[in-house]
Amino acid sequence: MDEPVAIPRRHMSSETPDTGVGQGSRGVKLLICILLVASTLVAYEPARRNEFVNYDDPAFITSNLHVRNGLTWEGVKWAFGGAHVDYWHPLTWLSHMADYELYGLNAAGHHATSLLIHIMTSLLLFHVFQRMTGAMWRSAFVAAAFALHPVHVESVAWAAERKDVLAGLFWVLTMLAYVRYVERPDIRRYLSVIALFAMAMMSKPMVVTLPFVLLLLDYWPLERLKWRRGNGRTDDRKVWVGRLVVEKMPLFLMSAGLAVMTVAAQKDIGTVSALELVPMGYRIGNMFVSYIAYIRQTIWPVGLSVIYPLDPTNQAAVALAPLLAILLAAATIGAFYIGRRRKYVLVGWLWYVGALVPVIGLVQVGPQAMADRYMYMPMVGLLIIVSWAVGDLASGRRRRQAVIAAMSAPVLFALVALTRVQVTHWRDGVTLFGRALEVTHDNAMAENGYGHALFEAGRADEAVVHLGKAVEMSPTFFDARNNLGRVLLKQARLDEAVAQFEELIRRGHDPIDVYYNLGVARGMQGRYEEAAAYLEGVLKRDSDYPFARKRMGMALLAAGKPAEAALHLERALEAAGDDAEVYMNLGLAYAKCGKPEPAKENWARAIHIEPNNPDILNNIAWMRATSSEATGDEAAEALRLAQRACELTGYGEAAYLDTLATAYAAAGRFPEAVETAEKALIAVEKAGQQRLARGIQERLKLYQEGRTYRED
Repeated sequence: MDEPVAIPRRHMSSETPDTGVGQGSRGVKLLICILLVASTLVAYEPARRNEFVNYDDPAFITSNLHVRNGLTWEGVKWAFGGAHVDYWHPLTWLSHMADYELYGLNAAGHHATSLLIHIMTSLLLFHVFQRMTGAMWRSAFVAAAFALHPVHVESVAWAAERKDVLAGLFWVLTMLAYVRYVERPDIRRYLSVIALFAMAMMSKPMVVTLPFVLLLLDYWPLERLKWRRGNGRTDDRKVWVGRLVVEKMPLFLMSAGLAVMTVAAQKDIGTVSALELVPMGYRIGNMFVSYIAYIRQTIWPVGLSVIYPLDPTNQAAVALAPLLAILLAAATIGAFYIGRRRKYVLVGWLWYVGALVPVIGLVQVGPQAMADRYMYMPMVGLLIIVSWAVGDLASGRRRRQAVIAAMSAPVLFALVALTRVQVTHWRDGVTLFGRALEVTHDNAMAENGYGHALFEAGRADEAVVHLGKAVEMSPTFFDARNNLGRVLLKQARLDEAVAQFEELIRRGHDPIDVYYNLGVARGMQGRYEEAAAYLEGVLKRDSDYPFARKRMGMALLAAGKPAEAALHLERALEAAGDDAEVYMNLGLAYAKCGKPEPAKENWARAIHIEPNNPDILNNIAWMRATSSEATGDEAAEALRLAQRACELTGYGEAAYLDTLATAYAAAGRFPEAVETAEKALIAVEKAGQQRLARGIQERLKLYQEGRTYRED
């Protein structure tokens, strides 16, 4: 086998280089880089006002305890230890952990990191193509369009999609390392290619097609490839195609291993759709529709959505499949034909088609028909074709060059404007999914996301409407029905909430979330033994499930098992850190176990954490006022806390007025207790809370007799 052949940089491309004043000038290149950075910052400036969204951001950042512990050795082991949330991408997890160390939950900081990575990738893309081809202005256009295109907003402005921009950065760094290896082959440079490709793989599995792209670069612009063995009269700088494939075999093997591992991980978490749910005929049809749609979005990037709904019952995609297959086959044949003279056409087309293969839908992962984020690196192939074709059109003709330059500036300005608008659609979950509902139809995913966002924004009544639509559109849609149950739970519509959770179980959904929600619902219904049973099942499946320990402790406490409750509440504090509600209930558990001092300590911690939380103030006041061992000082403290809770709620909450009346009685101020209890009865009758009304009436009789109310 021949020794590796070094390719001098000046011989890397046979295409005509750019011409014009300053060609090759470092000053011009620096100016291009400055303009590239400035225009990208302008385009993404609205991102600094964007919040986290209710779409994967909780799973990846805001509710992920591993990320919120920051960069720790335990976190590193967790990141590398398996496929979490969707698949194996440890470097992405480490980047989120590092961001949390720097910014906490300040969303602007997380967005700034993603934007910085995107800018670095754009600059490197310009550098790599200029280095390979010597074509400064064409390379600059590819980099600028990549940096400013609104289709890339999803990858950059979505905090949870850090994996995309990080993988893109290592993709281009791998290309740069490969170019350096081609210029002067040696083992160290080859190992740097492998190392950077491994880092790309540890950021997002979609990079598995990168070895294929490197093979395309051998054809153009690196000009390494020849089709036959031996030298003959062939350019001795070229290498037989078989050797080039063997050269990349370690990369192909790494890709194959990651692909198998990723599909297995997706099957384990249930995101790979079965053929009976998404038939192969629809998948093939949607594949061809998507290839055309992505090209349309690249040329005319309007109507972009965070979710493009998947509809396996729609036969239009299946019916169009033969026509679109012929169209794409013709485009591919045309690319091969034109690519004999204009090699960039073939390379750009195969880059685009090949890089999309992992996400084009033959293996259907997730509920979307397509996604803007999938075009992050595949779009580069289309940009190569456009930039070099336009460059060829203007080559050697100064008037055409001036016209094309004059036309390019408005195109880039338009991209900046469109991207700024698209970034604002990621302001928050309500804005994001509201926009999706505007530009798509019959979109259960968007209805669910919008309803969930409305719920988090405190608009529960509106949330029920949209979540109900999502369930109506897709009765088997787990997230929508589960979210609907959670909203009904928040509204204290307990029987309706339980019905939603039980329907999920009836339909064969058996995720841990459903049992947790059922445990919470049963606890709110006062069925504490059932609540504890559901929550015990949750903890058996995941001993660290968020808030399950807390809810288990509360259920056991209400069921009259304070010692067991205390054990779970202590574990809850170990897992989640300071939580005022946990401290409050732990104090009650200690009090019921006959341990007044630790009870008081935990109540003090709860108030220190949330001094203006009326629920916590009211509950602790109640515990102190109704204790049989309450002293005069404790009664005075209970009265102070109850008064503060009522002040915070404008003396309009019946339950808080009830506590205040009890505290007055504990302090021996019975006339005020009677007056306050009567006000509580008026408030409770307006609210229709009959159960509470009966309790207040019983306590009112005690106050009228000059007696206090005690619970223990």
